[in-house]
Amino acid sequence: MGPVRLEVLLFFLAAYSAWAEMTKEEEDDTERLPSKCEVCKLLSMELQEELSRTGRSREVLELGQVLDTGKRKRHVPYSLSETRLEEALENLCERILDYSVHAERKGSLRYAKGQSQTMATLKGLLQKGVKVDLGIPLELWDEPSVEVTFLKKQCETMLEEFEDVVGDWYFHHQEQPLQHFLCEGHVLPASETACLQETWTGKEKISDGHEKAEEEEEEEITKTSDNPKHDPEDL
Repeated sequence: MGPVRLEVLLFFLAAYSAWAEMTKEEEDDTERLPSKCEVCKLLSMELQEELSRTGRSREVLELGQVLDTGKRKRHVPYSLSETRLEEALENLCERILDYSVHAERKGSLRYAKGQSQTMATLKGLLQKGVKVDLGIPLELWDEPSVEVTFLKKQCETMLEEFEDVVGDWYFHHQEQPLQHFLCEGHVLPASETACLQETWTGKEKISDGHEKAEEEEEEEITKTSDNPKHDPEDL
C-alpha cells in the first residue's frame, strides 16, 4: 500500500472515530432522565412565574375571627399572604406535565412548553398522508413522556422536602431569585449547578445542519417507507 493510500485510509478511520463519538454523545443526551438541577430549575421557574402573575393583586384578606375578647380581624394584603403562597404551590408540579422534550436542544433547554420539532415533523407527515407508527395510538401522541412524568414526580419529592425553605424565601428573602435561594443555596452542591446558567433567549435555534437533517429525514421517510417507526421518547 503506497503512502498516499495509507494516508487516505488513516484519514477515514479518524473521521469515523470522531463521528462515532459524536453520535454516542448525542444518544446519551437524547435518552436520559432529568437531573436534580433541572428539576429544581423548572420548579423554581414555575413557582416564580405563578407568584409574579398573582403579585399585582390589590385584594386585602380578613384573617381571624371577632371573639368575645374584642379582638378584630387582621387585614393582610393578598400579595403578602400565606394564602397566595399556598395557592401558587397547589398543582405546581402538575403543571410540569405541560412541558415537552425538545430533543433538538441541549441540556436543560430540552424541557420547554409547546410542541417539539420532532412531533411537528411527524404530524406534518400525517397531514401529507404518510403512515407513521410510534407504537402507541394517535390519541396518546401528546401525552407526557417518561422524562416529563419523571420531572413531575421529582418535583413533588423536592417540594415536599424543601417546603420550609420555600416558605422562608417567600416571607423573608424575595429580594433574591428563588432559583438562587433554593437551588444554589439549599438543594444543589456547587458542582451541580451548571444547568441554572442555561437560558433560552428565543434566538437559539436548531443549526442549519440539524434543519437540513430534519428535512432529509422527512424526505427519506416519505420516499422509502409507508410505515416509518419512531421512538415516542424522542418526541
